[in-house]
Amino acid sequence: MLQKNTIDFLKSLKKNNNKLWFDENRKLYESSKADFEILVQSVINSLSKLDDQYNLLKPKDCMFRINRDIRFSKDKSPYKTNFGAGFTIGGKKSNLAGYYLHIEPGNMFIGGGLWMPDADSLKKIRQEIDYNFSNFKKIVLEKRFFSQFGTLSTENKLANAPKGYETDNIALEYLKLKSFTTSAPISDEMIFNKNFEKKMNEQIILLNPFIEFLNRAILD
Repeated sequence: MLQKNTIDFLKSLKKNNNKLWFDENRKLYESSKADFEILVQSVINSLSKLDDQYNLLKPKDCMFRINRDIRFSKDKSPYKTNFGAGFTIGGKKSNLAGYYLHIEPGNMFIGGGLWMPDADSLKKIRQEIDYNFSNFKKIVLEKRFFSQFGTLSTENKLANAPKGYETDNIALEYLKLKSFTTSAPISDEMIFNKNFEKKMNEQIILLNPFIEFLNRAILD
């Protein structure tokens, strides 16, 4: 589990999101980052039990920079107010589906899937859902999965059937998706609970069939 100082750092950063404060508190940032890195390695270890390809990942391959890209944003705050890490075979730049951990006071969650895949990957995923809808439906509506993660995100969902699919297709609502992601919240209290990593590992196991379905579609 994370140290309280790490969460306190993120809370303070949210109130003081400027370079001067950050530079003055760089040691606190470095210690908080190191603390998060330990958690990230723990997730890698858990994923490696499901697929040994995750063994090739290092924390630096998974952790996102705290600096924001403000070039095209109206919000010029220089720093993110969270620690985030993505766990994908091949690293963050891979086109495969993976897992995501988001640590932010008041908005913590673990999730997984594939956000806005490229055109070729999107085509393959839709084909796989169409061909094997009974299997896909069994995964996303499985009782434990659904109780933890609910429905898939509908961000950027198409209003109409995608090209090549009929409006009466039984999988239509999933075929309209342009991203295939889901997430489960983590309470601020749970992050300090001794059972936090156990709970997180349980959620990873629940996500695994969903991630594997998407990756089989892309790689086949």
